[in-house]
Amino acid sequence: MKKRQEATEQQLKQITEIQDAVRELPEEYFKYDLEHKRFSLKRQISFLSMSSEIMDEDKLYLIKVGKSISELIEKMKKDYAGQDIKYMIIIEGMSSRDNYSRNNELSYERALALYSLWKKNGIVFDNDICELQIAGSGINGVGRSRNEILNQRFLIQIVPKIGNIKEA
Repeated sequence: MKKRQEATEQQLKQITEIQDAVRELPEEYFKYDLEHKRFSLKRQISFLSMSSEIMDEDKLYLIKVGKSISELIEKMKKDYAGQDIKYMIIIEGMSSRDNYSRNNELSYERALALYSLWKKNGIVFDNDICELQIAGSGINGVGRSRNEILNQRFLIQIVPKIGNIKEA
C-alpha cells in the first residue's frame, strides 16, 4: 500500500509538472489571467465591428505568437517523450453584443482567420500530439470584458490532455 501511495504521489507530481509546463509561454506575448485561470495575449488584438479580418499591424505579432506556441509544444514533446500526453490548442473567436445577426459565425471566422494566418506562414502543429480546435463563442463565454469593443477578439488556450502517467 505504501508503494502504491508513493507511485500515486509521483504520478500527481508529474501531472502538475506537465500542467505547469504550459506556463512556460513567453512572457513577451502572454500573461496569466488568475481570475479565469488561463493565459491571454499581452497585446489586445481587436477586430473592426462585423469584420473577421486581422489588421496588418497585428499580423507579425500573431505570427510570432504562433511560432512561440509551436516551439513550446515541440519542447514539451521532447521533455515528456514516452508519456501519454497530447495537447489541445483552442482558438476561440469572440464578438461584441451589438445586435449583429451573424455574431456566432463572425466569432468562428475570427478564430479561423488566425488559423489561416498561421498556416499561411508555416505554423502547423504535429497532429500526433496536438489537436487544434477552431471555435467561436459569439457573445457568450467566460471572461468577457464589460467594454464590448474589447470582446471583438479571440482567445488562445493550450490544454494538456494527460493519459496514463508511467512510474519513473
